[in-house]
Amino acid sequence: MKKMFAAGLGFMALSLAACGNGDDDTLVMGFVPSSDSDNIATTVEPLAEELSEVLGRPVEGSVMVNYSGLVEAMGSGNVDIGFLPALGYVQGEERYGFEVILKSERNGEDSYRAQFVVREDSGFDRIEDLEGQTWVYPDPASPAGFLFPATHLAENYAVDNVQSFFGNEVQAGSNDGALVSVYEGEADVATTFEDARTVLEGDYPDIMDTLKVIEYTDPIPNDTITLIEELDEDLKQEIKEAFLSFNDNEEMIQIMNDVYRWDGIIEADASDYDIVRDAYDLFRDDISLD
Repeated sequence: MKKMFAAGLGFMALSLAACGNGDDDTLVMGFVPSSDSDNIATTVEPLAEELSEVLGRPVEGSVMVNYSGLVEAMGSGNVDIGFLPALGYVQGEERYGFEVILKSERNGEDSYRAQFVVREDSGFDRIEDLEGQTWVYPDPASPAGFLFPATHLAENYAVDNVQSFFGNEVQAGSNDGALVSVYEGEADVATTFEDARTVLEGDYPDIMDTLKVIEYTDPIPNDTITLIEELDEDLKQEIKEAFLSFNDNEEMIQIMNDVYRWDGIIEADASDYDIVRDAYDLFRDDISLD
């Protein structure tokens, strides 16, 4: 399969310092905005402050441009705690020994689906109608944006090369951007998480009527809280317990909901992501960290 460009490090480190920078004991959390509308630097600052208080050490945050950049920042030791989607965790585990400790819960579920979205007036009603059309997705490292839609096409429609199936492909950088591209008629189909349209209803009140979903993928394990291998084992447990304690803190859960739509934080096991490893094996040449 044709190797796809995936943006490398080049992250923007927007400090969310709960305490002073430069402290050897400082823990750094890494985030990537899930949509264009997220003011994530301001939103997660109370989270860093609360975690700092619970752990008794400085905690600060960095906002990355993309998930590949976050994986590399963790791999180089510049970030200790990563809010990574399933694929980012799997890539980091394979390359750097990352350890998943927790995952999100939304609406009582620990998984979600990806969706294929077109304009209601497009005349596209089936996956077969999309052949030769312009496909827009957030990021090649996005499970819902690229990996699971590509796997869905391969397993259900014998499409072994998504770049050849679609006439053109565009990386929008976010779920919001992908949907707006279809809404504005700049692309024919977007792949995003289910149902990303609701995030845009404030700016596009008619988006639920203008855009329609024509198909869903199999469930995808929810996004993670992942740690680098080098952290002390006792500290890893303290971090895990600190985040779990936020389930009883309405303010912290609201922050997680504002940032990533998390309703709760639950324990995760590496085996939860076997389905992602299998999908990654099919398309690893298309999703590179290099």
